Amino acid sequence: MKVLQIFGVVLVCLISGLKGYTQTDLKKPNIILIYIDDLGYGDIGINGAVGVKTPNIDALAKNGLNFTDAHCAAATCTPSRYSLLTGSYAFRNNAAILEGDAPLIIDTTRYTLPDMLKNAGYTTGVVGKWHLGLGDGNTNWNQRVSPGPAEVGFDYSFLIPATGDRVPTVFIENQYVVNLDPQDPIEVSYGKAIENAYPTGREHPELLKQYADNYHLGAVTNGISRIGYMKGGSSALWVDEQTPYVLTNTAKRFIEKNQDHPFFLYYSFHDIHQPRIANVNFIEASSMGPRGDVIAQMDWCVGEIEKKLRELDLLENTLIIFTSDNGPILDDGYVDYARELVGDHKPGGPYKGSKYSVFEAGTRVPTILSWPGVIKPGISDALLSQVDLYASLANLLAEKNPGKKAPDSENHIDAWLGKTQKGREFLLEEAYAFGLRKNNWKYIQPKENATVPGWITQKYVDPGFSTHPQLYNLETDPGETTNLAEDFPQVVIEMEDKLNTIFKKPRL
Repeated sequence: MKVLQIFGVVLVCLISGLKGYTQTDLKKPNIILIYIDDLGYGDIGINGAVGVKTPNIDALAKNGLNFTDAHCAAATCTPSRYSLLTGSYAFRNNAAILEGDAPLIIDTTRYTLPDMLKNAGYTTGVVGKWHLGLGDGNTNWNQRVSPGPAEVGFDYSFLIPATGDRVPTVFIENQYVVNLDPQDPIEVSYGKAIENAYPTGREHPELLKQYADNYHLGAVTNGISRIGYMKGGSSALWVDEQTPYVLTNTAKRFIEKNQDHPFFLYYSFHDIHQPRIANVNFIEASSMGPRGDVIAQMDWCVGEIEKKLRELDLLENTLIIFTSDNGPILDDGYVDYARELVGDHKPGGPYKGSKYSVFEAGTRVPTILSWPGVIKPGISDALLSQVDLYASLANLLAEKNPGKKAPDSENHIDAWLGKTQKGREFLLEEAYAFGLRKNNWKYIQPKENATVPGWITQKYVDPGFSTHPQLYNLETDPGETTNLAEDFPQVVIEMEDKLNTIFKKPRL
């Protein structure tokens, strides 16, 4: 019997060696996806941040793999989150930034990333910002809100329903509003005003902690004016300054509760999205005002998650994926002087663009993977997209290839784990225009109408619109300053042909 056992161990080791994985890989890792909001490539210390320190994230990078060319799927939040969870490009479902009362944008018949992980034996949870819609379009916030996370693969959920700057400003746990008094029901509107609703920032600016643009002068809760109108639910309203603690403690409880079997935690931060309201413990933690302070606050929260894993002796068997939903933005609705106080700090690092922009910083985001004993510490230049996490994790767990279930997701698990520097051949960048990467080439498809909407102009964003093709060599021109389209017409044709293949239409 002992001989047979020894033979079995040797056989397993040989098989795993042939596959390129160690015996440690054979045990299903816990998976924690830490998804920061509006964090730019250059907003962390390891990537050159100035004026704010991120020691916990830097340590994660030092002990893991720091990616220099990894991308979210789109330059705005809802589209990126949709692609992340479905393995499908957002344009295929016309996914766009949703209001707080929008219906669930993910088809409940679709097989999602959490569905795949559940099928692989994982308990799945989401904590934090959702912004994928809830309900069916006629949402009653005073009962179970459905459909929601449970209908798309999550066993547990604790949500900010949309964003911090949109009503309703309440937490929702397992699709019920937390601490709701039935005698004080919630009513939400994104159209006409509600009678006897919360005062608005437009009519009562004296109530505001932070002034806002015209779009954000709706209901005032906790001294912050939001988008939309709201009535009721006073016992359930969140306090912005406490949000990072509420979310992080909830995430830690999920980890502790599920420590004895594989779990997947999608921890979707509110920071560093506006309104940027730092807890008193982090005020003046940076030299950049509120935006820098909430970066420091966010870093502390990341450290708390790793600390909990260490306490429970789970760190060695946990794959941590740290990244962002889109590029950075300084002015995005509230007056917190981020643009005036940025100093020498470069939120997008050496890259041009921002949130809402098709230029490189719109989707090239900080990305770190850590799995002690499996991922060798270092730096990777592999070209990767978050849309590929679906197929890559499925391959890691020996689940069936998602195929049509995740039509745009490619398996690049070897690149994610640092076993190769080879990633995608082509990578789509979605914004309000379309970009395409191949190696160091960056192509931006021309727009028939290149007029920049006023709401984008007000945010000091260059979206990258042009009626002419744009082609850049990022190796020599990371700032996308010199258009080489006329010098390399064959590259333009190749890139346009590939884009049209993705769009499923012939090149005209």
